[in-house]
Amino acid sequence: MSSAASRPTAGPFDRGHTDDLMAFLTASPSPYHAVASAASRLEKAGFRKVEETAAWDGTSGGKYVIRGGAIIAWYVPEGATAHTPYRIVGAHTDSPNLRVKPQPDMGAQGWRQVAVEIYGGTLLNTWLDRDLGLAGRLTLRDGSHRLVNVDRPLLRVPQLAIHLDRQVNDGLKLDRQRHMQPIWGIGQVHEGDLISFVAAEAGVDAEDVSGWDLMVHAVDAPAYLGRDRELLAGPRMDNLISVHAGVAALASLAGRDDLPYIPVLAAFDHEENGSEADTGAQGPLLGNVLERSVYARGGSYEDRARSFAGTVCLSSDTGHAVHPNYAERHDPTHHPRVNGGPILKVNVNQRYATDGSGRAVFAAACEKAGVPWQSFVSSNDMPCGTTIGPITAARHGITTVDIGVAILSMHSARELCGADDPYLLANALVAFLEG
Repeated sequence: MSSAASRPTAGPFDRGHTDDLMAFLTASPSPYHAVASAASRLEKAGFRKVEETAAWDGTSGGKYVIRGGAIIAWYVPEGATAHTPYRIVGAHTDSPNLRVKPQPDMGAQGWRQVAVEIYGGTLLNTWLDRDLGLAGRLTLRDGSHRLVNVDRPLLRVPQLAIHLDRQVNDGLKLDRQRHMQPIWGIGQVHEGDLISFVAAEAGVDAEDVSGWDLMVHAVDAPAYLGRDRELLAGPRMDNLISVHAGVAALASLAGRDDLPYIPVLAAFDHEENGSEADTGAQGPLLGNVLERSVYARGGSYEDRARSFAGTVCLSSDTGHAVHPNYAERHDPTHHPRVNGGPILKVNVNQRYATDGSGRAVFAAACEKAGVPWQSFVSSNDMPCGTTIGPITAARHGITTVDIGVAILSMHSARELCGADDPYLLANALVAFLEG
């Protein structure tokens, strides 16, 4: 375990990267904000946005595509051929939360409430009695979008007092429909109130708003925790830790024309509900981008096949650190620890895509970066989660390795990791993308 001092590595990032992660988490309360934050950082490194509807050229340099809550970015070195393989860091921008329904205005007993739907496998109790904001995007009548972030206490899901539920500490049971609707005031319920309020916050007229994708977020800021500040608590670590690390790693390679691969960041939306979306890993976005890049450089289908055959993807997502109060829930021989470096995630039933060859690629990258790493496997009597890794491997025929940062309280409104692990991951990703 490390102290508050940064652990020395051969990579470019230290504890300052973790400080920057805290700012990234705060600036990214929704997938749309995360993508905007990522794009802003890439622009500063010299990347330029390209439109899917425009013709692409084969010039070198950094480029990126945005579709909704997903971003694909890549850097083409000078001298890259049409069949140059890719090195891809895969991640996702979404996190489990509460999302606003199409008819949001509701209430009862003099309370004004917001109708929400449960998104992903969230830990419901972590949203109780917590100050909540509201963020996302508005779609205007002309088809444009406007980001909005009410980053102050606005909503709250109040828990029932113990006096009215004497057995609550023997097992809290929450009805997803009846018990999770937040309050945001008192008085009469009027249709259109919430969107009028949100539109004003975004600086647009409510009558110009024709659609919305809004979600609730906890407003308490990320913070170092522990006697020696060796831990980090914050929201949406699953999986903005990986998005942030991937952006930092890719941006650090801008201008590097000695790279044997084309480095790529693929940050998808909707991983938490199965990836079946045009912005999810099940969709065509990544394949389209990689193929169009090959063809823009004058390549043929043969070049595309050669490029994909030599491509490797690191699917970077959070995993479970050993829990001190529930150690029996973990495999007895695999206890990943915070600040122990990134984890290699293995499941022989292909819930994770890692195999022995992928392990070798990841181990080599960590060795080059001077980064420690650990193995993770689920206990045989516990169902294993999954990631974009197996989807990417199967859909594109790309060698894929599942890795990530070990955290506690996964899918909580506020998660916990080691303060060193974010920059250890970023350094490993730089070494991997360099080849």
